[in-house]
Amino acid sequence: MKKLSVLLIVAVAGLATVFAQNDPAPEIKFKELVYDFGTFPEETGKVSYIFEFSNAGKGELVVQNVRASCGCTTPNWTKEPISPKGTGVIEVTYNSTGRPGAFTKTITVTTNAGEETLTIKGEVIPKKQEGEQ
Repeated sequence: MKKLSVLLIVAVAGLATVFAQNDPAPEIKFKELVYDFGTFPEETGKVSYIFEFSNAGKGELVVQNVRASCGCTTPNWTKEPISPKGTGVIEVTYNSTGRPGAFTKTITVTTNAGEETLTIKGEVIPKKQEGEQ
């Protein structure tokens, strides 16, 4: 009886592994995870970049939330589910007004396939004050 119980447990565990491997899980793949705006003048104001991604998995990919590390960065993203081999975008806008100097901001992307972190960076040249040449 003990051998039969062990055999049954091993068989169930084996079946669970087979089903898990055939699970149609989504998988998010970004073309790049970091974008450098380089150096630009503060007068430029808002600058944007579009991060492109694809669903490399076998199930539908759903972007559940996109959160920026501060209020100076605003994300906008594809809201519809992404089918396998489908694509989507996350547009990130940074507002440089009143923010001279170097910056590095992160954007956390939460999906039904897990989390990814995107990064934008650059350097804002301060605008000239009145009287400066």
